[in-house]
Amino acid sequence: MNPYLPDKDIYRRARERMVAQQIAARGITDQRVLEAMRKVPRHLFVEEALWDQAYADYPLPIGEGQTISQPYIVALMTEALELRGEEKVLEVGTGSGYQTAILAELARWVYSIERHPRLLERARRVLEALGYRNIFLRVGDGTKGWPEAAPFEAIIVTAAGPRVPEPLLEQLAEGGRLVMPVGDEYSQYLVKVVKKGGTFHRQVLEPVRFVKLVGEYGFSE
Repeated sequence: MNPYLPDKDIYRRARERMVAQQIAARGITDQRVLEAMRKVPRHLFVEEALWDQAYADYPLPIGEGQTISQPYIVALMTEALELRGEEKVLEVGTGSGYQTAILAELARWVYSIERHPRLLERARRVLEALGYRNIFLRVGDGTKGWPEAAPFEAIIVTAAGPRVPEPLLEQLAEGGRLVMPVGDEYSQYLVKVVKKGGTFHRQVLEPVRFVKLVGEYGFSE
């Protein structure tokens, strides 16, 4: 049976419960975000042995020491980007490709960078099989951004760095939003940066726990 065919009722029901109990119940109100979370088959972005856990309220391993974030955090970060449908978005840390798919539902174009080639190729296979055609993927150091595609109306970083990488701030469009976890290995906060009049305005959202952002403008390893 082809896993990319319309999924069984069991997974659709699981997504409905996930959105109702884990996401909307915790204050996420953007209807476009909620609808994307209902639509994207999260279980296909993890190993089949983990499908029965795919809609639970915790992160799951995806290999290479990386994880797929818990659904609520995916929704929280996505809502903070304030996407309306015409944006060009940069994602640093493709990982499983699940967040990438959510972004692709909500923005016009998604540029996503991953430093682990095996993760990127697996994500590419899943995203292509699901029919996404507005995503550009590449292997590289995400802390340097994607300068030839800049500027971006929204930037999301799915790993925690000691600070917001300077190249990402440089690639943020006027009026753009950047969301990423900032801190050390033990204490991190989700931060939102908005560029207004050439000035960066920073807001702390809530404490989180992510893997480390590795790269020239992040952690060394």
